[in-house]
Amino acid sequence: MLPTRPRTVPSSRLSRLAGFGRLAGGIAGNVIGGGARDVLKGQRPDLANLLLTPANAKRLADELARLRGAAMKLGQLISMDGGEVLPRELADILARLRAEADPMPEKQLEQALVAAWGPDWRAQFQRFDAVPIAAASIGQVHRAVALDGRDLAIKVQYPGVAASIDADVDNVATLVKLSGLVPAGFAIDPLLAEAKRQLHEEADYAREGAMLARFGALAADWADVVVPQFAADLSRPTILAMGHVKGVAIDKIAALPQAERDRVMTLMLRILMAELFDWGVMQTDPNFANYRYDLGSGKLVLLDFGAAREVPAAVSNGYRALLAAGLAGDDDGLLAAMAGIGILPENAPAAMTDTILAMARDGFAPLRMDGAFDFGAGGLAGNLKDQSTTLIGQREHFTAPPPDILFIQRKIAGMYLLAARLKARVDVAALVRPYTAGGTAIAA
Repeated sequence: MLPTRPRTVPSSRLSRLAGFGRLAGGIAGNVIGGGARDVLKGQRPDLANLLLTPANAKRLADELARLRGAAMKLGQLISMDGGEVLPRELADILARLRAEADPMPEKQLEQALVAAWGPDWRAQFQRFDAVPIAAASIGQVHRAVALDGRDLAIKVQYPGVAASIDADVDNVATLVKLSGLVPAGFAIDPLLAEAKRQLHEEADYAREGAMLARFGALAADWADVVVPQFAADLSRPTILAMGHVKGVAIDKIAALPQAERDRVMTLMLRILMAELFDWGVMQTDPNFANYRYDLGSGKLVLLDFGAAREVPAAVSNGYRALLAAGLAGDDDGLLAAMAGIGILPENAPAAMTDTILAMARDGFAPLRMDGAFDFGAGGLAGNLKDQSTTLIGQREHFTAPPPDILFIQRKIAGMYLLAARLKARVDVAALVRPYTAGGTAIAA
């Protein structure tokens, strides 16, 4: 397990660079040792296999967790592969990065609060709990009660993480490039530039506060949805204050009755459709921690809008065409729509086109079924994983979709994964059909 004790967040450029140096040196030592053992056995060392060992993955996960910030966030993104690119054992180790991070020591927390609110910051509160209720890659969350009685959740950004984003991404990219695991010809630099842009947005608490308020307004008429109230008066560039909303992690509702799981997952997919076609903005991080369930009211709680991004009209229209083709079972239409939005690479070889088309057919299976589709049946996830493995074998021809599409696809994949985990049954065709006719759906 990763450590769970308070650990100081390295905030200076030099201290963070030293962390990457230790990480690279430790991994290199393990690789050299493993290679020597292979040679002694009369075997030819395989660099990729030597790098992808449980020992190196554990070292990587622990150091990224210690650094927090962009370094940990990138590790979380890598870990969400779910075992389809990385070996299952390594994916499981890196998946620990999706659990709670180590909190700051109380002394460093105090320094961060004084820097944001001034030395008399406690005068704003009846109570401020020093022990956080959650800690993640960019910041940690504390319960507080304001002087006027508001029950609040206060997100405090780790010192130095915003200033370290570009260097952290570059350092992680250097480790990845040196590993030899990136396919020849794969254009990784545009993805790294996009990662930097998104991480800067996630560290911009003023932007996230505006998105929090925007989503609150958009979901105001949805009776079964709750968005915390933005507390602008207490928010600062490194502090995001909002109302505290109770609830359990969304994947914890797997033990609830089938009908309730179906209702909640249907609601989540309705929100996805609204984001893509009605609202023009989407929360693109599918991390399950961003959704909670209020056991008392049965309402869905939406959290964390740092990864929210605009959905351009051209992208929305491209997905309308894609859904219409999928609903109709039109292979030519699917290929044209996927090429139009960048999912199908230009000049893709026939074998890759066949694999992507097969994935699209299976992915759209829920749309072509009359009535509820059973995500828990297991066949869909297994088929998609097998096809992903085939596609990875053709990765020398692979080019990443445009960033907008990449993040939307990641969100959609996360919803499929959650639906499978909840064993939910959803009438997906009924949700999609209103949008394929060019219209919009009515809010909940």
